[in-house]
Amino acid sequence: MTEAIIAGFLLGIALIFSVGPVIFTILKLRINYGITSAFYFIAGVWLSDIIWIILANFFSALLGDLIQYKNIIGISGSVFLIGLSIFYLFFKKYHSKEEIDMGIKINSTIHIKLFITGFLINTLNPAVIALWFAAATKSISNTFNERVIIFAICLTLNISADILKINIAGRIRNKLTEKNINIINKISGFIFLVFGLILLFGILMSPNKN
Repeated sequence: MTEAIIAGFLLGIALIFSVGPVIFTILKLRINYGITSAFYFIAGVWLSDIIWIILANFFSALLGDLIQYKNIIGISGSVFLIGLSIFYLFFKKYHSKEEIDMGIKINSTIHIKLFITGFLINTLNPAVIALWFAAATKSISNTFNERVIIFAICLTLNISADILKINIAGRIRNKLTEKNINIINKISGFIFLVFGLILLFGILMSPNKN
């Protein structure tokens, strides 16, 4: 049982320090639209992780079949990320610092869209599929209870870290100027473009294209 706790802790720590477009989106949403919007987005990511963990542990054959189509999934993910970057860089209208300070009201439809966006960004990432599949494969010799502990600790650490990131972004928000906010928004859009192109390039250069 101790080994399961350690394994879950190490896996969680490794994921906390992984860098991807999600962390920049959390920062952007928290600064521009407040804590609720950031939580809707990250909740979509959490749901995606939970689904992949369940598939990896209880439907490994199905997930193994999905990995065979990782290039198709990856291309879909890269197109999605690049599309988001184009939207954020050229079409998205951001609010002024004054409007942000006064508080921006967002309706439930936007929150649902943010939730779906977070879910899709994570779900269409082949690295996420491979990660949970590898973690489940490594823990296949563990008992059911031990696997529950491993992934529960991992998820708990990641969720806690995401909440901390949202809170830190909130503190940064009050110290930013309008120029800084615009720069962060542009960087966020650019990050989507970079990750989308890297994912697409990796797939096109892969010798085992489907």
